[in-house]
Amino acid sequence: MSSYLLSIDQGTTSSRAILFDRDLRPVATSQQELAQSFPADGWVEHDPSSIWESVLFICRDVLRKGNVRAGDLAGVGITNQRESTLVWDRATGEPIYPVIVWQDRRTVQQCESLNAAGHAEDVQARTGLLIDPYFSATKLAWILDEVPGARERAERGELAFGTIDTFLIWRLTGGRQHLTDATNASRTLLFNIHTQAWDERLLELFDIPAALLPEVTSGSATCWHRPSRSSRASA
Repeated sequence: MSSYLLSIDQGTTSSRAILFDRDLRPVATSQQELAQSFPADGWVEHDPSSIWESVLFICRDVLRKGNVRAGDLAGVGITNQRESTLVWDRATGEPIYPVIVWQDRRTVQQCESLNAAGHAEDVQARTGLLIDPYFSATKLAWILDEVPGARERAERGELAFGTIDTFLIWRLTGGRQHLTDATNASRTLLFNIHTQAWDERLLELFDIPAALLPEVTSGSATCWHRPSRSSRASA
């Protein structure tokens, strides 16, 4: 019987996991620190492979400490550093650029230009947010414009964008699911909080191809069911 819940908290300076029993009592915990890089003034980046490897480590560590098998898990939940931005190849799952962390300020000039052009009020009405480098939209546009060939590949549907939750779901499901929830989507400057959907006007304003974007679902939704042993054996 699946009796345990695994909680993953992928943060800015570390990744953490807690294993709970069916009565929501903590069984085991694990944490691994993450290094940040600062390649230029105001720039903050993470290595995507380090994030993924840290999440694998903490998950395996709590299962080992709790003497629990992966098959004993009833579910896995994820919380994460929200605005940090990543783009990867849909075919290989490999990122095309490091994670641009929420603290990064490299797109200040782009944001100032958009504000000066009078877009602030409309963007805030749609998203509840200010036009600021803190959020994902201008980080994503920067990657598309600065990584050679990225914009053309994005328009052809070859690339995927996500905040860290989306990247982890993609990896944990073997590329089967490209998903986020509304709370993460609402921190991108691309999500209309009234319609609860990606906003075409905002995509046009920030010059973001819709083909990049994940499906938005509820934070409590089930994104994937692990096949049972019998179904895997008969496949």
